[in-house]
Formats: sequence, structure tokens, C-alpha cells
Amino acid sequence: MDDKKILRKKFSEIRKNIKGKTEKDTLIRNAFFKYLGNIDTVLLYASFGTEIDTMSIAEKLFGKYTVAFPLSRKDGIMTFHTVKSADELHKGMYGIYEPDASLPRPEINNSTLCILPGLAFTADGLRLGYGGGYYDRFLAEYPHIHTMAFAYEELITENLPAMQHDIRADYILTPERMIFCHAEQR
Repeated sequence: MDDKKILRKKFSEIRKNIKGKTEKDTLIRNAFFKYLGNIDTVLLYASFGTEIDTMSIAEKLFGKYTVAFPLSRKDGIMTFHTVKSADELHKGMYGIYEPDASLPRPEINNSTLCILPGLAFTADGLRLGYGGGYYDRFLAEYPHIHTMAFAYEELITENLPAMQHDIRADYILTPERMIFCHAEQR
């Protein structure tokens, strides 16, 4: 666990110092829509701090796709709730924008894409998250859905510590390329 703590600090610092983030975020947003295919539901997190801007992606998804955002509970459980606009989000736990628990949950099936947050990634989809395990627990219940992460090239690394329960991303989209992790096995 100490290794992950050190790595989180290291990659947070790298992400904080990336140059041209606005332009890079625009490249990711524009490329993202080329890869949606037969997806009808997107599970998207609300970007926070130095994360890649997901809210501009959400704005383009609203009205065309079912869009759902996560609601994290103190007991470690995370549920997704459908929103029709960013106005339906409010600051929640950890200061991150989230939906109200009263909003409906989306139908989650093989046409669902879950966008994974993270600090760093390997080319085979391993992810260094923030340490709460929310996404790993959620995805363990829905192994059939597609997963994608957004990352700056500077955050793609050779190795990360892995645990047996870690869920890998199928795809990683950077400003420069789409990395097809283990998606060919789907």
C-alpha cells in the first residue's frame, strides 16, 4: 500500500505539471466520439482538480446518450444515476460533483461504457486509482460492460502494482492515440 501511496503522489505531481492541458483535453474529447460505436449508455465521472475535463464530454453526450454519474457512499458502495444536464449534479462526498440518490439508475448492459478515473495506467489497462476501490467493486458486478480511461501520455507507465481484484481498462484514450488494452478478448 505504501508503494501505491508514493506512486499516487508522484503521478499527481506529474499531472499537475502537464503543459497544454486545455488543448490535450480537447483532442481527447474530439477523439472520444469516434469510438462510441454501439454504445447507448455512458457512465462518466465528474472531473475534479487536474483530471481530464469530462464535463465538456458530458455536455455533448446529453440528449444523445443515456449519461449517468457515480454516487459514492461512505460504506464503499458506488451507484450510477442518470442525469440529463450538469445542473442535476451537486457537490458531494470528497467535493466531487455527483447526482442525487433519487435520480433513476441506468440500465447497464453490453452497450454500456464506463469511463474510469485514474492517476496512471499501463498499456495493458492496469489503473492506479485514488485508493477507495469504488470502481473495482462496481465493475466486479458488471463484467460485461466496456471500460475506457482518459489519460495524458505522461501518465502511461511500464508497471504499476496490481492486486487480484483490480479491474483493467479495455481502452485508454490519450491526446495522441487509442490504446487497445485487452479489449480484443471481449
